[in-house]
Amino acid sequence: MNIGDMILKLRKEKGLSQEEVAEKLNVTRQTVSKWETGESKPDFDKIIPLCDLFSITTEELLRGKKLEEIKEEKVPKKDIKKERAKVLSICTFLYFLSISWIIFMESLNIIESEYVVCGFLLICAASTSILIYHFVSTKKEMEKEERKKDEKEKEIDGIIALIFTFLYLYLSFTTMMWHITWLIWIVYSIVIKIIHFIILLSRGDFDE
Repeated sequence: MNIGDMILKLRKEKGLSQEEVAEKLNVTRQTVSKWETGESKPDFDKIIPLCDLFSITTEELLRGKKLEEIKEEKVPKKDIKKERAKVLSICTFLYFLSISWIIFMESLNIIESEYVVCGFLLICAASTSILIYHFVSTKKEMEKEERKKDEKEKEIDGIIALIFTFLYLYLSFTTMMWHITWLIWIVYSIVIKIIHFIILLSRGDFDE
């Protein structure tokens, strides 16, 4: 934003007309108009009066941004999507590791099944704890993004996730075929994608 745009913006925020600004700065209305359109720039002796009139600093006027905006630029924003992808990747690895643990230990048959299951649960607990910590610690940032997501879609995702989690645990503990039951999560991801696609079609949101 250049100086002219800044003056126009601040004048409108103050509810002043070009005539009123001109009168307070002892210039003509045409001069103010030229400032706002970029045809000319305020003389040096008008910079301070302009800042006093609009209650801003010279830095804000010359840079065309308010102090709050300047501070926000200096503070690097967290890339929530990258952080989320990193955490999800680690947790996915741990979940696969827990399944590999069961397959490997069952094939060796050197310890009791109860201990194998305990190891599986401990790895899953570690992965789940990481997920919970991440989502809680980045709750505010994520809420801003999640507001854009349809509430109905989130409810559907939650219900489907619960159903597949129940099926996975039930089938795994009843059959003890952990090396096969993990395929349920592949089916889950396919079902989720299909449902999201159907929702997008129904809403017409093809840009997503």
